[in-house]
Amino acid sequence: MMPATQAVLASLALMTWLSLATAHADALVRFPNVPGHPFPPYLLGYLARPDGPGPFPAVVVLHGCNGFSSASAAIADDLKTFGYVALTVDSLGPRDSSGECDRFFVGQEIDAYAALAHLSQLPFVDSNRIALLGTSMGGYSALLAVQRGALEKKFDHKFRAAIAYYPSCHGFSAIMTVPTMILIGDADDWTPAEACRKMIAQWTGEGDRIALVVYPGAYHGFNFPQLEPGAGFLGHWLQYDKRAATDAWEKVTTFLATNLGTRPSDVPSRAQRTR
Repeated sequence: MMPATQAVLASLALMTWLSLATAHADALVRFPNVPGHPFPPYLLGYLARPDGPGPFPAVVVLHGCNGFSSASAAIADDLKTFGYVALTVDSLGPRDSSGECDRFFVGQEIDAYAALAHLSQLPFVDSNRIALLGTSMGGYSALLAVQRGALEKKFDHKFRAAIAYYPSCHGFSAIMTVPTMILIGDADDWTPAEACRKMIAQWTGEGDRIALVVYPGAYHGFNFPQLEPGAGFLGHWLQYDKRAATDAWEKVTTFLATNLGTRPSDVPSRAQRTR
């Protein structure tokens, strides 16, 4: 399939998801990949921004292994209500992939830096106050993007903070270049919390601290109402947990406010309104 055809199909898929996700689409955006990564040459995303000229702090949002969805778009809308520009990146559509749950996907951490570069050029974004948030595969990619090492050294623009919902913590050094928070359930049988505990136990004082929040009885996907009352997927159990989801979102907004130098808004998120 030709790259141009892939881009068209990915754009159509993204618009379909957005019609389900929001009453109106703030903006569908297309932005270049980072130099040295020719495929895909361009990435797609959904950009949500608060009213006003800004400049606003911003958050890059990375989806899970099923790809871009109404749920990942809703995270951007929730962040918008708290005064953040949010860009949810579609990592799979431009690669003509319908899902990466049965394989080890490499590339989303690079997409995060492409999105960071794009946001940094926008006049209504404060380029010095951009964070990264990912769920599941996106959480793993978020950790990979900010772990001390060769990857983060390649890019001039840097993230200020990172948040990972139920990532796989296997193989990480626990040396992060920015304040990092992990939110995970102790009943998660896909990305076990114990691996994150072991990772943090290795911390020797180098780099920034990792805050680990483990929710008793919570499963993979605990922050998505779409997973009510729960479902099996690829041999794992996914289930929404209102208590954990609400507490996690409060911690997310406080963490962002602390590390991006802002104050959480009093406006409730979509998650708080509907759960």
